[in-house]
Amino acid sequence: MTIHQPSRRRFLAGLGAAGTTALLSGCVTGASSGKSSSEGAVTLQSNLSAPQAKAAMEDLVAAYGKRGSASASLNTVAAETFRTQLPTYLTSANPPDVYTWYPGSVADTYARKNLLLDLDDVWNTSPDLKRYSKALNALCTASSGKKVFVPTTYYWWGMFYRKSHFAKWGVSEPQSWDDFLDLCDKLKSKGVSPIGIGAGGNTPWVASAWFDYLDIRINGADYHRRLLAGEHRFDDPEVRRVFDRWQEVLPYFDPDGTAVAFQDATTSLLNGRSGMMLIGTFFADAAPKDALDDIDFFRFPVIDPKVPLAEEAPTDGYFASARTGRRDQVVDLLQYLASAEAQEIYIKGSSGTALPCHPDAKDAGTDLVKKGRAHIEAATEITQYFNRDSSDALQPTADTALTRFLAEPKSVGSILTNWQRDAEKIWQA
Repeated sequence: MTIHQPSRRRFLAGLGAAGTTALLSGCVTGASSGKSSSEGAVTLQSNLSAPQAKAAMEDLVAAYGKRGSASASLNTVAAETFRTQLPTYLTSANPPDVYTWYPGSVADTYARKNLLLDLDDVWNTSPDLKRYSKALNALCTASSGKKVFVPTTYYWWGMFYRKSHFAKWGVSEPQSWDDFLDLCDKLKSKGVSPIGIGAGGNTPWVASAWFDYLDIRINGADYHRRLLAGEHRFDDPEVRRVFDRWQEVLPYFDPDGTAVAFQDATTSLLNGRSGMMLIGTFFADAAPKDALDDIDFFRFPVIDPKVPLAEEAPTDGYFASARTGRRDQVVDLLQYLASAEAQEIYIKGSSGTALPCHPDAKDAGTDLVKKGRAHIEAATEITQYFNRDSSDALQPTADTALTRFLAEPKSVGSILTNWQRDAEKIWQA
């Protein structure tokens, strides 16, 4: 292991200790230094390319500019291009100033390479951020002890479906794993692909949701975090149990699941060609507005009631380049983005399925959002997502292993052996 690895493991363990209720209420501290500012609009690099999310970001940047003190220039990049180019952006000679991305382990990975701006000043001088929860405070603090991230929204993952389709098919939400398998049987008997996935094209990462959920349901969130930090092995018997359970439901997956991207899979879900899909609420940003009231979800089924209930509820927001020449303007923009006003503008302009991080900001108030908030609050623990709980560098190892498993489920032994080998190269880098 590298000399950084132990501190990173302690960092992940600290995040795991933050409770669910704490994620949703408020507190904070810090101190900072930085470069002198230069003129011009702050450049904001965004991966929010779905139609409604992009429009919401445009609304947000316009509202910021109308305040008169400064302005921002928005550059929207296709999400998968953004993911692969982010290290290049951050290490370039003239990088964008501010980026949409993720806190936690992912941000810490870049912070340990001295690529992120120290945001202690932002947190120290913002009356809004001082009221954010202890859990968000911890999530945005790098292993160095410095703040490196400003969180603005969070959302949940679940098994999404259309209410009108379930009614037409005469099926209802399952209450257990066995109920879930029965539901899949009923849908298949009606000529419907029970489960869409969309792990093809440039979105193989969506398969990680199935790995994450099966692991936190079978082995628990603490084991899952430690596995992603390199403290367990991908070829351990506990991980093999995850794939044994996955094989029970694999016959119900859309046979085109590894041939189409998640955007196409969600279209199939909305059109009734598939019955349900494990996905995050962000998929709704590309859904027709008139379909939103018909979208519902249920909790990924509990497999072992003795395992504490965990849910995936990733947090989104912003970090900034350490190489920015507009430090003062960056601080001003980030403080605005942390405000209730800014978060409400974004939520109103998007599909409205995200929840604000600011304790005073209003969410969309829809039945779906109320159910989603209750879903998160009922969890004992919160995980982020595979790459967010590990690193962007580890995600391709999961993509390779999981898409191969979907295509060759009988090769699980060699798949896990190879996954462990590939993961070790990342952990030891």
